[in-house]
Amino acid sequence: MRDFEYPGRSPVLATGGMCATSHPLAAQAAVEMLKAGGNAVDAGIAAAVLLGLCEPQSTGIGGDCFALVKPAGTDEIHALNGSGRAPAAIDAGALRAQGPVIPLTSPHAVTLPGAMAGFAALSERFGRKGLADSLAPAIHYAEAGIPVAPRVLRDWKAAEATLQGAARSHYLMGGAVPQVGQVFRSPGQAEVLRRVAAQGPKAFYEGEVAEDMLAAVAGASHTLDDFAGVTADWGSPLTGPYRSRDIAEHPPNGQGTTALLLAAILAQFDIAAMDPLGPERSHIEAEASKLAYDARNRLVADPACMADPAALLQPGLAQELAALIDPKRAMQQVTNITEAVHRDTVYLCVVDGDGMALSLIYSIFHSFGSGLASPKFGILMQNRGAGFTLEEGHPNVVAPGKRPMHTIIPGMMLHEGRVEMPFGVMGGQYQAAGHARFASNMLDFGMDPQEAIDFPRLFAEKGELQLEAPFPEATRAALAELGHKVVPAPAPIGGAQAIRITPEGVLVGGSDPRKDGCAIGY
Repeated sequence: MRDFEYPGRSPVLATGGMCATSHPLAAQAAVEMLKAGGNAVDAGIAAAVLLGLCEPQSTGIGGDCFALVKPAGTDEIHALNGSGRAPAAIDAGALRAQGPVIPLTSPHAVTLPGAMAGFAALSERFGRKGLADSLAPAIHYAEAGIPVAPRVLRDWKAAEATLQGAARSHYLMGGAVPQVGQVFRSPGQAEVLRRVAAQGPKAFYEGEVAEDMLAAVAGASHTLDDFAGVTADWGSPLTGPYRSRDIAEHPPNGQGTTALLLAAILAQFDIAAMDPLGPERSHIEAEASKLAYDARNRLVADPACMADPAALLQPGLAQELAALIDPKRAMQQVTNITEAVHRDTVYLCVVDGDGMALSLIYSIFHSFGSGLASPKFGILMQNRGAGFTLEEGHPNVVAPGKRPMHTIIPGMMLHEGRVEMPFGVMGGQYQAAGHARFASNMLDFGMDPQEAIDFPRLFAEKGELQLEAPFPEATRAALAELGHKVVPAPAPIGGAQAIRITPEGVLVGGSDPRKDGCAIGY
């Protein structure tokens, strides 16, 4: 239990239903949906689409989503892939001739937006109220407006230069970044959502809205047929153990198997015997992350292009990698990270009174995505195509109709087969490491979900070991002695939400103080 003489927040406890998101208005909209008779899926869609307006730099309907759903009355988990594909006419050779990578703000970096197809598929299969009801809160706030929150402003200012052309008129106010408390409106998106509510996702992927999105990516290879062909797919999660629990992750093209591999490497060490903020645990976690991410970068892609989508879970791999870790010395970066680094995504989870649980993550990749927006309606287009490589023969090389390797991953924790907790960690590339650290915080050190979320984070990338401010100076010095290039984290590392379901049916929610949000229950 936390020390109540220090700043912090307690977990939220409730029994009727709960939502945890990175913005209070979205969490409240979800709870209102639950109280009105909707289920966790209805509420989760309502919160997610609204977050695209509360945090427009983080996500939006021009992006992608992934979800894990546990229906009421069962512990079977269904995995939804709402990620878009590259256009059918994309030409890797032509892009290679222009440079070694796909530029982040190029229309070539824009993959087809899969989120709306994903929300429609979720609502149709598992929703109770219907897609129109789930879109109603976002339609209201898109017209009435939302006061800009402090963390949102911080991210908005940092990414202003990304906004290009029409995006500057839609996402700046009087040509400037809005200030805290200024009211942001998006009447164009309200109109789009009204059409989808009345006509279904066809109104988004065909006709005037699709033509508007096509105008945003002029100069690339997209066509109206590409937009009309977007679909979401259902599958099953992959699972792996950590201590007394199992963790369920979305399969590729997401990096969920990276989180499972990292957890399996950490399981080879007695983490619980280490100081949770000390150099020993920090060193082992950093080295394990390097190894797991190296495996990801070489193997994870669109599952249709992988010899084995579960390759990172092969027996013995974690033990072999753990044996490479020298407890007394940091290894050099295993390989250069080949995809662009980003930190902008929203994650939410919802549990309803019937026991349905939803773990959902929704993103436009970088902050403000590609920086390109549709001229009339102001739909920001994601730059997820920058996650492709141009390396010939690589499983993640860009190709027509292919999904790129994704960093966004929803998770669930299971105890003896019972789904105990939907959880997720925002933060782009960090997410796999964040899942493993969150699980370790809870299972090695006995933290509750809020404590596990609050706890300081570290991340090893590009030859540096980033540490958040609360790490002790003695830990920083000891890690430097081990050969790490220790640097302050340039920004708070990620964000997270979780809702634990106790055997008695009590919901215990946590939401990351690094963001503006909260958990709300009733």
